[in-house]
Amino acid sequence: MSDLPPSGSTEPAASGPPADPTAPPPPAAGPAPGQSGTTGGVTPAAGASGADPWAGHTGPVPIVPEYDNPQPGAPNPATPPGWTAPGDAPPGPTSQGWSAPGTPPQGWDAPGTPPQGWNGPAYPGHPMPGAAYPMPGAGYPVPAGPGAYAGWFPGIDPQDPLVNPPHAGIGPWFARCAAALRRGWRQLLPIVLLTQVVPGVVIGVLTLVFSPEGELATAPDGAPVLPDGFWGQMFAFYGVLLSAGLIFGLLQAVGWAAGTWVVTRQAAGEPTGLGTAFRYGLRRALGLWGWTLLVSLLVMLGACFCLLPGLYAAFALALFGPVYLFERREPVGRAWRMFHSRFGMVLGRVALVMAVLFAATVLDAVVGGISGAVFGVEPMKAVGTAIGAVAFAVFGALLAAPAYLAQQVGLVVTYAEQRAQEGPVNAARLAAELG
Repeated sequence: MSDLPPSGSTEPAASGPPADPTAPPPPAAGPAPGQSGTTGGVTPAAGASGADPWAGHTGPVPIVPEYDNPQPGAPNPATPPGWTAPGDAPPGPTSQGWSAPGTPPQGWDAPGTPPQGWNGPAYPGHPMPGAAYPMPGAGYPVPAGPGAYAGWFPGIDPQDPLVNPPHAGIGPWFARCAAALRRGWRQLLPIVLLTQVVPGVVIGVLTLVFSPEGELATAPDGAPVLPDGFWGQMFAFYGVLLSAGLIFGLLQAVGWAAGTWVVTRQAAGEPTGLGTAFRYGLRRALGLWGWTLLVSLLVMLGACFCLLPGLYAAFALALFGPVYLFERREPVGRAWRMFHSRFGMVLGRVALVMAVLFAATVLDAVVGGISGAVFGVEPMKAVGTAIGAVAFAVFGALLAAPAYLAQQVGLVVTYAEQRAQEGPVNAARLAAELG
C-alpha cells in the first residue's frame, strides 16, 4: 500500500498518537491513483506504531506477521495476497482470506459430508463377495440406469418370480423353483400323473409280462446253458419296451410342453387352465418328441464308448427342451453352447436336478428288488403274485412323481437364468415367446 498522503492534502501526518481504527472514517475523497490494498478504511500513517489497533477488540485476534516497510510509492512485495492489514477493515468474525478460529475455511466440508455433485456411494463393479441377496419378495435396492451391476442389463428385475438375475447365486434359484412348485402344483401334478407316471406304470407292467422266463442251466462240462427260446423272448422283450418308449415318449413330450407353459405363464401372472395347457402341449409335442429322440441317441452313443461321455452328453444337452419351446431354433447346438458358456453354473443347476432323478431311480430299484424278493422272478404265473407285483410297480412309479416335478421346474428356471445372463428378459417376455 502507498504511504503518500491523500490527494488534495499538503499537510503532513499528525505526529500524535494514531487515530482509533474502530472509529468511522472521516469523509474524504476517493483514493489516489495507484493506491491499492485497502477496502475503504483509513490507512494509518507510516511510522505510527504507538497504539495497538486491536486493543479494543474482545474476540480472537489473528496473528499478524511483521513486514518491512517498503519504499514510499512502491508496493509492498512482502504482503501476502488475500491478506488485509488490521486497519483496512473493521474487526469482525471474518475478513477477506481469513476466518475466525473454529470456522472451517471456504471450500472445506465437514467429515461425513458428501462433496458437491456427489450422489451417494458408487456401486461396485460386481456384488461384494459373500453379500447375501434377498429372496423373492424382499426389498431390493436397484439403481436406475444401465450398468448398475456388472453383468446386469436394463430390464432385469431382481424380484422376477421366474428369472434369477445374474450373480444372485444358488439360493434365489432354489427359492424360485420352490415358488414355482407352490404356485402350480395343482396344474402340474395332474400333468405329471397323466404324462409321466402312467407311462411308467404301463412300462413296468410290460416288463413283468414280457421278461424272459426260465433259469440258466449248467452243461456236463460246466458251461452255462440258456433256457429254450431265450433269444426269442429277449428280442420280444426289448421290442415291446422300445415300441412302448416311442409311443409314450410322444405323450411325455405333451407333458413337458404343457408343464413349461404352466410354470412360465403363472410366473407372468397370466391365467392357466389344464385344458389350455394340454392343447398347447399337443401343438408342440411332435417337434419336442423328435428332438428328444435325437438327444437320446446322442446320449446312448456316448454311453457306448464309456459311461462318462454319455453322462457328459446328458448334462450338456439337458436344456434342449426349453430351448426348443422358447426359441424354436437349433436346440441341440444352443443347449451345448449355453452349457459351455457358463459351465460351472449350468453344471451345478443340472446336477441338482439329476440328483433328484437319481434318487427316484434308486427308490424304484429298491421297490423292484422288494417285489422280486416277495413275489419271485416270475410273478405273472399266479393271480395273487401278479396283483402284488403290479401294485409294487404302481407304487414305484408314484415315487418318481416328485422327481418329475423337480425336473420340470428346475430346467425351466435354469433356462430362464441363462437367458438373463445374455440380455434383459423377464417372465412376461418368456411367456410371450412360448406362443
